Amino acid sequence: ASHALHLFLSFVFQAPATVDLSSCAALDGTVFAALHQHTREIVYLRPWVYPALLPAQWDYLQNLFQVYVHNFILLCNSDAREHHEPYPFVYQTLTGCELYPNGSYAKFFRLGYNGQDLVSFDVDKGLWEKQKEDDVATRIETSFNSFTGLSITLQQLLNFTCFDHMEKFILKGKEDLERQVKPVAVVFAKVPNPARLLLVCRVTGFYPRPVSVAWLRDGREVPPGPELSATPPLPNADLTYQLRSVLAVAPRDGHRYACRVRHSSLGGRSLLVPWG
Repeated sequence: ASHALHLFLSFVFQAPATVDLSSCAALDGTVFAALHQHTREIVYLRPWVYPALLPAQWDYLQNLFQVYVHNFILLCNSDAREHHEPYPFVYQTLTGCELYPNGSYAKFFRLGYNGQDLVSFDVDKGLWEKQKEDDVATRIETSFNSFTGLSITLQQLLNFTCFDHMEKFILKGKEDLERQVKPVAVVFAKVPNPARLLLVCRVTGFYPRPVSVAWLRDGREVPPGPELSATPPLPNADLTYQLRSVLAVAPRDGHRYACRVRHSSLGGRSLLVPWG
């Protein structure tokens, strides 16, 4: 099986002294840890997380994150001040490693600015490379490449630590990560105007995340088109997922409609929920 360990960080700079931090660490799509927004301390979200590593390893990571977050905020504020970048602005980082069934792997660190790719780290070369041609990307690339200590630390983390910790998390969290929770589905209608009926299929409470939801018209699958829309699977508070699929139809068009759900927890069967 393939496995992925990802760390997301989002910094919303409202003003120089007001930065909203949100974060999460996910293993194969399951969020298992985060940094506390104010104290920047690691929050363990699943019972198997803390026992997976030695206390000294957690102390090292804790210290690393606090120093990184502190310095990153200083750097971004100083860049904005020097170059008169207007507040608010947003920086987001995605970093991690992935293992694939054929033995190949990937490791990466990507930084975005106001929703666009800014720079990424070439782990093998130990160099930051800008992803767009603009002033901010050029400045951040130059700035990050001047911190050789940061590059060396990141190479160590992404070449070794990430894969080592992923292995330990998979071992400790196996039961939790491999659990199967069946989806519940309901179909209802919304009427935005007399000529249009929106059939909504709400699927919720399923785990793991991959799911297939389709609409059937008279027993045949409705192909993708402008009348079909859906959300991606979104997390519920209880660590399951939910999504909605919407089909626009003409009222009383004489067809029979049903929502079909396929999920690994259903053991090869489909969940079929007819409308009306």
